[in-house]
Amino acid sequence: MTAAELELLAEELELDVVGAAPASAYGETERHIRERKARGLFADMRFTMAQPEVSCHPEALLDGARTVVSAAYCYYAPEPALEQGDGRLARYTWHDGYAVLRERLDELGRRLGGEYRVLVDANQHVDREAAARSGVGFYGKNTMLITRRHGSWVVLGTLVTTAAVEATPPLELDCGSCTLCIEACPTGALDEPGLVDATKCLSYWTQAPAAIPEDYRAELDAQVYGCDICQDVCPWNRGIEKRRADNTLPAGAEPHIRLADWLETDAASLTERYDRLYVPRNDARYLRRNALVALGNTGGMADLPLADPFLEVDDELLREQAEWAVARIEERQAG
Repeated sequence: MTAAELELLAEELELDVVGAAPASAYGETERHIRERKARGLFADMRFTMAQPEVSCHPEALLDGARTVVSAAYCYYAPEPALEQGDGRLARYTWHDGYAVLRERLDELGRRLGGEYRVLVDANQHVDREAAARSGVGFYGKNTMLITRRHGSWVVLGTLVTTAAVEATPPLELDCGSCTLCIEACPTGALDEPGLVDATKCLSYWTQAPAAIPEDYRAELDAQVYGCDICQDVCPWNRGIEKRRADNTLPAGAEPHIRLADWLETDAASLTERYDRLYVPRNDARYLRRNALVALGNTGGMADLPLADPFLEVDDELLREQAEWAVARIEERQAG
């Protein structure tokens, strides 16, 4: 299949960006992962960093693999006004764009013929490297994959196939002298351009199996999961609403949650409802921890009863977080 034919097929399947590259090892990426792991930059994150000997070798993911097809699905939608008592979710979690992309890549695999394997949000493959190699996008200084038309508001997926597809060239683009994402990160997680120090990353801490460092809690404000700061300021992401044919929220999308809901709903129901989110050990206490941080940052005296049940629990993580939230609300009231 030629690159032009692949592009036409992608349009038919509503894949926003597509590219192809030979199925070969990502040697430099594997080296970078090992170096950054040795420096502790990943904290305790695993994902594709856990086994670079697997995730950096698409040629070994499927017998007879010839081509790696990369695709991007734009998940952008404008954010509605945040109401009092709400917590904010990172934009990519508002709906399950990965499920949409997975289904469309599966259909692409069938159309191409031969054997294939779809990898979307999978630990076995470094999707960003495949996307950069095939011209789907380029690496930003915040490590996000930036596409020409949709910026970094995309989720990525990969199709490893035995079919032969003409390779598409990498983009000859970069961030130039722009450092807006580095300057905007409130914790300095991007101080080394092209690297993220997870131990300083707000998004990481909303997903970490530990107490959120006290110095970072206020920076989260109403955020209860993930962080979009470095994307919000990126010039490549500006004006996307003008380039999108449909800027309505997808059915069932959830930009915000009610803090009371996360603090009062029983644990099993909460984790079942938010199974699209990565939650350590699928334990609702980490969602409640995040809600208590947002409560402390945005709540008023009338919201104190939401924290009260956690002041007496045996769980040290939640008890300390509730104490912090109450103290912060009272301090703000006194000021």
